Amino acid sequence: MITVIIPCYNEVKTINIIIDKVYKQKLKKQIIVVDDFSTDGTREILKKKLKKKIDKIIFHNRNYGKGAAINSAKKFVKGNIIIIQDADLEYSPKDFNKLVKPIKEKEYKVVYGSRVLGKNRYFENEFSSIFRVFANHILTIISNILNNQNLTDAHTCYKVFDTKIFKKIKLKEKGFSFCPEVTTKISLLNEKIKEVPISYKGRDYSEGKKINFKDGFIALKTLLKYRF
Repeated sequence: MITVIIPCYNEVKTINIIIDKVYKQKLKKQIIVVDDFSTDGTREILKKKLKKKIDKIIFHNRNYGKGAAINSAKKFVKGNIIIIQDADLEYSPKDFNKLVKPIKEKEYKVVYGSRVLGKNRYFENEFSSIFRVFANHILTIISNILNNQNLTDAHTCYKVFDTKIFKKIKLKEKGFSFCPEVTTKISLLNEKIKEVPISYKGRDYSEGKKINFKDGFIALKTLLKYRF
């Protein structure tokens, strides 16, 4: 069984759609949604309309961040494979099968879904801005150098873990810096990461995008913090 952890904050326009997409995937699964103190009506949709499709809903009493939401879900995990799924529509759950395959076949214990592997996606209209292309590329290069890895997309949402490995990692970062923290800690465990190409459709800030310029600097600081 796989456990899909869905951190959620102010996604009233997409939460119903993404839960439906995850629910329809033909995999034995547990769905855990962590609402990080949404104020736009997302909570009400989760409570009134989506209960039957979700195995566990956690409501934070304040906005803590993505990392904190994932950490809150950790103790409720029942599956032997964990997938992190954002609550927007940038990433497609149709990619679940190929994401879990290397772990099911016991070839790897960690899989990342790469937005750039297999195609020259940086120059296609999938990332929502040139800045995001540049920042993602530079941060991935720095992450690879520090962690002795060879990733193409270190900051992807789609991170998939063998549950035993994931539970070994003590998460401390509360925000988007969950990504560089967990990537660095995987390196420190000497676990190799398998990347598989995924579909991706980036959104911009007018559509609810939350990660920004400041988060890039925090990511760099986080890489250094846990590496050294």
